[in-house]
Amino acid sequence: MAETDDTSRRPALERLGLVNPTADAVSDERFEKNGFFDPADLVQVRYEMLRSVRVGDRSATVAAAAFGVSRATYYQARASYEREGIAGLIPQKRGPRGPHKLTAEILDFVDAQINQHEGLSFTELATRVTVRFAITIHPKSIERALAQRRKKKSDRRG
Repeated sequence: MAETDDTSRRPALERLGLVNPTADAVSDERFEKNGFFDPADLVQVRYEMLRSVRVGDRSATVAAAAFGVSRATYYQARASYEREGIAGLIPQKRGPRGPHKLTAEILDFVDAQINQHEGLSFTELATRVTVRFAITIHPKSIERALAQRRKKKSDRRG
């Protein structure tokens, strides 16, 4: 594989979390001969993989192999691209997207407890949530969720 002419790209890719973990497996000829194409650039590799099927005569299986990914990864990338455009090719953070246990009902309960009982610690609030809703919540999760909720309320006012 040819190195890109622009060596300043790699640190930016690393900082943004966009380094292709399978860069060594990219065997597409564009990435071997042309300094513009960088096998370490995850978004570029995924885009070119999709493009090679759409405008070329490659099958998804052949394209996936040439770009160092599984067929499942090809289809996931295609679905993300069709749904969100180029932004869909940017990797998303794994795991829950926020406090999934802390529903609006629970946060309303916590707010009411704070209003009724001044000076409650987050540990005490977590205990009260456990007693009332039969779920375990870490005190720090309550603290973060309340801060985020207050921030959203102040953003709507401002």
